[in-house]
Amino acid sequence: MLSDANTPIIRATLPVVGEHLEAITGTFYDTMLGAHPDLLNLFSRSAQATGEQKQALAGAVAAYGAHLAGVGVLPESTVDHIVERIAQRHAALGIRPEQYTLVGKYLLGAVGTVLGDAVTPEIAAAWDEVYWLFAVRLIGREARLYAGAGVTDADPFRQVTVLAREQAAADTVSFTLSDSTDFQPGQYLSVAAGLPDGTRQIRQYSLSGAPGERLRITVRHVPGGAVSGWLHASVHAGDTLTVSPPYGDLTLRPGVGPLLLVSAGVGITPIASILAHVAATQPGRSVTVAHAERTAERHALREWMDTHGARIPDFDHRVWYGDRMDPETLPVAPETEAYLCGPVPFMRGVRAALMARGVPTERIRYEVFGSDQFRTAPVPHVVPAG
Repeated sequence: MLSDANTPIIRATLPVVGEHLEAITGTFYDTMLGAHPDLLNLFSRSAQATGEQKQALAGAVAAYGAHLAGVGVLPESTVDHIVERIAQRHAALGIRPEQYTLVGKYLLGAVGTVLGDAVTPEIAAAWDEVYWLFAVRLIGREARLYAGAGVTDADPFRQVTVLAREQAAADTVSFTLSDSTDFQPGQYLSVAAGLPDGTRQIRQYSLSGAPGERLRITVRHVPGGAVSGWLHASVHAGDTLTVSPPYGDLTLRPGVGPLLLVSAGVGITPIASILAHVAATQPGRSVTVAHAERTAERHALREWMDTHGARIPDFDHRVWYGDRMDPETLPVAPETEAYLCGPVPFMRGVRAALMARGVPTERIRYEVFGSDQFRTAPVPHVVPAG
C-alpha cells in the first residue's frame, strides 16, 4: 500500500509524468545500457530499435502508480494479471532480484533528468516508493516461479538436445527437444542463443506440442530476426540448446463451456497445444478453431490441428488465407471462453468484436510476444487508450 504522505504526490504528478513517460524511459534505457552493456543480452534488440520495450515499461510503471494512488478504475484482478504476466516473462529471462536495484537507480535518475528541477526530493521519494512496491511484488512472485520450476535465479536455464527438426510450413520449423518437463498448454519457454557475432539473445517460443510429450517449439523465420534466423540456419537434430523451464499465463482455465481458439500466423503455436490437450482430456467440449494466414504454404501445424480436432465430435475449423479474418462470423455462445494469439492489431480487432457481441473481457485471454502493449485497461491521463 502506498503511504498516506506519498499518495497525494503521486496523484498530483501523474499527469506530468505520464506526459513525459516515453522520454523518461528512453533516457532510462540509454543511460542504463550505456553504463551496463551486458544487460543488452536480456533485451530484444529489435524491440529496442522500434521503441516497443520502452513503451512497455512506461505503461507498466504508470499503471501501477495510478493504481496505488487510486486513480482510474483498475480492479485488483487486472493488476494481478499485469503482475503475473510480467513475472512470468521475467522468470523466462532469468531476471535476478539485484537487477531491480540497478533498474530503480537508472529509472529514477531518468525522471530527474527529463523533468529537471520540477522533481523535488519529495516527488522523487514518492515515485521511488511506487517503484519498490512494484518491484517487491514482482520479486516475490518470480521467486515462487523459480522454485516451482526447480531452478534458481542464479541458474535459471538448462541444456537440452534437439531430437528432431521438422519443416512445419514454408518458413517455419518445429524442434522436438529431449526435455519432457510437465507444462500447461499455452505456456512458452525461452531459448538463450549464442549468436555468431558473439552476442547472446533470449527469445520466447510457445510450446506447440501436447502436454505429457517431449517439448516442441515451432519457430517462424522472421526477416532480420537474430534468434529465429540462427535457429533456422544452424540448429539441427543432435545439437544442444539452452532453454528455460516452461512459463506463461495463457493457460487453459478449468471449465466445460465452448472454446474459441483464435490465431494468426505463428500465433497458432499455443493454440495447437491447447487443442491437443482438450482433445485428450475434454473431447466433449464444443471447440472452434479460427486461423488467419497469408497463404496456405505458410500455414504451420495445419495437419496437427486437423488430427487433434478430429477427436472432438463438436469441432469447427475455420481458416482464412489472404483476406483478413472476419470476427463477426465467429460463433459465440453465452459461456464462450476465447484464447487469442497473433499480432497485436489482429488481436485488438478480434477482442473488440467479441466484446461487442457480449463476451466479457475476463473470458478473452491472449498472448503477446515482444513488448506487451495490448493495454486492456489504460490509466486516464497517463497511458493512451489502445
